[in-house]
Amino acid sequence: MEVTMDQLKELREMTGVSMMACKKALEESGGDIKKAVDVLRKKGEAKAVERGERSTGQGVIANYLHTNAKIGVMVQLGCETDFVAKNEEFQQVAKDIAMHIAAMNPLFLNPEDVSNELIEKEKEIWMAQLKDEGKKDEMIQNILVGKEKKFREESALMKQLFVKNNEMTIEKLILDLVNKMGENIKIVRFCRYSL
Repeated sequence: MEVTMDQLKELREMTGVSMMACKKALEESGGDIKKAVDVLRKKGEAKAVERGERSTGQGVIANYLHTNAKIGVMVQLGCETDFVAKNEEFQQVAKDIAMHIAAMNPLFLNPEDVSNELIEKEKEIWMAQLKDEGKKDEMIQNILVGKEKKFREESALMKQLFVKNNEMTIEKLILDLVNKMGENIKIVRFCRYSL
């Protein structure tokens, strides 16, 4: 069964779980959203699913200034309680995310946040390159789909491989922290400055 982008978005918004986990759960459940939530719960992502709706009004703002003083980052990591916000590990993860943002320069938080205007500009460039390489039109369309997906993921903080552990994404880092701390945690926003 082919999972649609609308189904993925709906399940992700309901649960806060990664797009890949949502896709697998939807495939296992035959596209049924309610069953997909149950699949996620059975796979141990239940705590994150249950917490996904809870408010993250507390948290910290962490910063990172690169040693050359030419790159600076501020990131807001939200959580539910002041107790977790004061936790040393929570604060360290926020600092690590700020350092990651300095190193990897994500443009957006999630792949779906990448603007259509930016995608269209990139597609023009990719199409010109592919035509110069002599690719056929029907082949170009398939390649563009893959390039768009890759561009969205590389531009999105949540999908990037964590610089301190390239075996996990930032999304997985947050999910692990949610499960460890016992409450909803999310990156609210970030800003990166560079000279």
